[in-house]
Order: sequence, then structure tokens, then C-alpha cells
Amino acid sequence: MFSQSPFGPMGSDSEIRRFEKLKKSLPAISDAYRRREAVHTSVVVPSISVNQEELAKVEGSAFYEERLLFTLIRLINPLSRVIYVTSQPVHAEILEYYLQHLPGVPLSRVRNRLLVLCLYDASPKPLTQKILDRPRVLERMRRFIGDPGRAYLTCYNSTVLERRLAVELGIPLNAVDPALLWMGTKSGSRKIFEEAGVAFALGSNDVRTRDDVVGALDRLGRARPGIRRAVVKLNESFAGEGNAVYTFAQPLPTDDTERLVAVARGLEGMQWAGGRETLGGFLRKLGEMGGIVEEWIEEEEIESPSVQLRIHPDGDLQILSTHDQVLGGSTGQVYLGCRFPAEEAYRSVILDAGVRIGSVLARRGALGRFGIDFVVTRKRGGAWQAHAVEINLRMGGTTPPFMALEFLSGGRLDPDSGLYIAADGRAKYYYATDNLRSSAYRGLLPEDLLDLMVEYGIHFKHLSLTGVLFFMIGALSQYGKLGVTSIGNSPDEADHLYRTTVGILDRATGATDQEQGKPRSLFEPAPLTLV
Repeated sequence: MFSQSPFGPMGSDSEIRRFEKLKKSLPAISDAYRRREAVHTSVVVPSISVNQEELAKVEGSAFYEERLLFTLIRLINPLSRVIYVTSQPVHAEILEYYLQHLPGVPLSRVRNRLLVLCLYDASPKPLTQKILDRPRVLERMRRFIGDPGRAYLTCYNSTVLERRLAVELGIPLNAVDPALLWMGTKSGSRKIFEEAGVAFALGSNDVRTRDDVVGALDRLGRARPGIRRAVVKLNESFAGEGNAVYTFAQPLPTDDTERLVAVARGLEGMQWAGGRETLGGFLRKLGEMGGIVEEWIEEEEIESPSVQLRIHPDGDLQILSTHDQVLGGSTGQVYLGCRFPAEEAYRSVILDAGVRIGSVLARRGALGRFGIDFVVTRKRGGAWQAHAVEINLRMGGTTPPFMALEFLSGGRLDPDSGLYIAADGRAKYYYATDNLRSSAYRGLLPEDLLDLMVEYGIHFKHLSLTGVLFFMIGALSQYGKLGVTSIGNSPDEADHLYRTTVGILDRATGATDQEQGKPRSLFEPAPLTLV
């Protein structure tokens, strides 16, 4: 494909020069969009452009392309146009489900401003690569865009593929420059934390070989006498799937040679977060992308919150949200869901640290939405301490639920309290998961789910700005899995809405507790009630 392109091969000087020129046009386009002053086109390519071997560990990952369908809410602005591209077809009723949330906007007035393109390609390649391989698709996108000076590219994560797509379309990429992606790796994150003066776990960066890992673990064992566990992380893994938990021998030998032998032997007993890894495969990927070794932080009380921020094209840093992450898996490191906002007791602590880190990223030229994961700890009755864990320079699992709240409730985040105040003047709370699953749910088609939602009255209501929103609906029939965001006027109401939703799905399908995934058992069973 690139041989036919005027920009030559991937990463050519011509491509980079064009990308830099397009980047300079983004602030004016963004400003016009935020002020609703001009017709603009948002090109949404929800490609999961990450290591495809790691992505394959996530069941139903092909349907993660549906997670950005909430961006269709942008069509509420009559001057906006949207292109949304997917690898596989989106069920017609799923598409209408999202469009019906445009209050006061007839669907007939929306359709001529929306182009949904399907590539009918289920191959294990990033969606962006599939687009670049199809010149005719690129041309269709260019025709719909019209004036490229009023368009921008939105993506799940930014790589050299997204940079090339932006150049081919002649529009700026509204995401971090791929040249800065090192800041979002595990090693890069630790370097940014140090520059920001934020506490983080003791460990080693840029490890690549088995000997590197053994040496880093040995140094950690000597620096932290009595340490029980450490974690080895692949630089470019996500959702905790590329993490290995190491357990130290107790006690470690004092003789240098014996200690190194004991540390090396311990690699054979590492636990894998996703449970689908081998030591040989892990070390191979470590050699390809590098990684880190760091201590496993332990304390009497420990939680795993996160902060989400956005850097606008003009360099303005904006706080978006805080969440308490719900983690699970065999090692307790796999992302399963989240609660918004994070607990008040440590919310200000992580917000302060998040802003300090975000300020460093902004100074270095980062752009778009990103998240920062933390571990917060305290001794009983003491003060909470925040330890930065990693930077995700992309959209993440917390993006779709907050995007839904942001666009549907018409409110704003109070940066002082960390609460989201909706248009009705009330603070909103939610519980969200993209991993509600049961084998019994495979008996439901998307239309069945939407019927149940209306029948039991749990759908999102614009009058109260509360209710349940679904996403990744396309994964339901094949994998028995879907995403849920339950929005309430209190944490208890949000949790109750989630429990009620699970109860409805269980009753409709005959699902049992044993069939459910981890998020199913987060709460005690609640009686089936109409909301």
C-alpha cells in the first residue's frame, strides 16, 4: 500500500514532516469544536493497536472496538459529522441504541451526518492497519471528510499506524505523538514519576533478559530485607495481563552465589496475572519490548485508584475523573471494573499527584486523554500515601463509562471535590465493568438485552440522569460478556442498579453464581426490583 503513497514507506521523513504540519492545525480545529462555531468531522478509529499476542488473552477483544460508540453523542451538535470505522459489522439495533441517547435530535437528522464503515475483516491485526491496507476505504473517508482543515482523528491509542493514517487522510491526530509513547511504557512511567517528584515503588527499569530480571530481583531483595513479593511487568502490556508475580525464598541466603541461584530458581514459580503465560513466552516478549521489576507494595490497608486527565491541544491540563479500580485474576492485578469517583479519603491525594505527573507530560508535549494508576496505602488510623504505578497514554477501561456520563448528563467535574455535578445540580456516581459475563448470557441477542432493559425500567433516563448503560453489546451472544455502567445519585444507588441488572439477566437466562465472572460476585445478591 505504501508504495502507492506520496509519503513513501512508514516513518519516512516526508510522513514525519506532514504529521508535524498537521499537528499545528489541531488547536484551531479543537477550539472551533469546543465553541461549536464551525462544521467539523470527527474520524473515530477505535483500533486496539497494541501487541496482538497480549490482546488475544482478553476474551472478546474483537468487540472492544464498540467501546468508543459513545463518541456518537458528539452528533448532538448539529455542526458535527462523524466517521466510525469497525472491523466487523455493528448490529443495527446497537447503533440505534446509542443514537437514541441524543435528546431532541431526530434520527433522520443524524444519519446524513454519520458514516459507519465496516471492513468485514476479523483477522488479528489492528484496525488501523486494515484501513491502511485498503486505498478505496481511505478514499471514501476522504470524500466524507470534505474539508480536512475541519477534521481530526480520534483513536483508542496512538501508534505509528495512527500517525500514518492521519497523514494519509490529511487531518491531525488528536492523541499523543507516537514519538512520545516511551512515557507510557512501564519503564518510561517510572522515569516521569521521578521527574514529577511523586513516590513510586522501588525497582529497576529497562530489563530485557533473564539475567537482568535475576539481577534486579537480587538488588531488590538486598534493599528490602524480608521482602515477600515483587512484580515483573512487560513494558507495553495492559489491563494487568503482562504482569508476573515473583515470590522470594524465605529467608534469602546470605552467600552471594547461593542467593543468586535461589533468586533464579524462583522464576519458575512466578504467577501470571492472566493465567495463560509461560516463562519462556514471557521472557521472549520481555526481550522484544523490555520491562521492569519492582517491589509489591504491601500495607495494613491498600487500594488501587486511578486518575484520568486530558491535555488539550493548547497545552491546557484538565482533570477528568478519579476511580477506584476493581482488580481480580489469579494475582489480583487484572482490571475488572471501577467505581466513580474514588473514595473521598484519598481522592485529593491522588489528584495532587496526578496533576504533578500530568504537568510533566504536558511540558513534554503529550496530548489527549490518559490515565495514571496508583496504589494507596496506610496503617490503621494513619494518613493515606499514594504510590504511582503506571501511566496509560491512551484511553482505557474507565474511558467509556466516564465518556457516557460526560456527554449524557451535561455537567462538569468539580476539580476541588472530584465530584461530577450533572445538569440537574446533583453529584453522580457509577459502577462500571466491561467484564460482566456468564455462559448462560450467550442465549441473549442484542435485541433481547434491549427488550429486558425497557421491560424492567433500568434504562438510562434523561429526566433523572440515572440508569444503566450497556456497551460491548456485540460480545454478548458469542462470549456471554458485556459492559455495564450503572449511574446513580449515590454510590449505593449505583451499586443497587448494577445488582438489579445482574439479577434481571440471571433470571432471564437461568445463570448461576458459579457461572459468573469475578465482577458478578462483587456485591451480595440483591432482590430483583424494578427501578
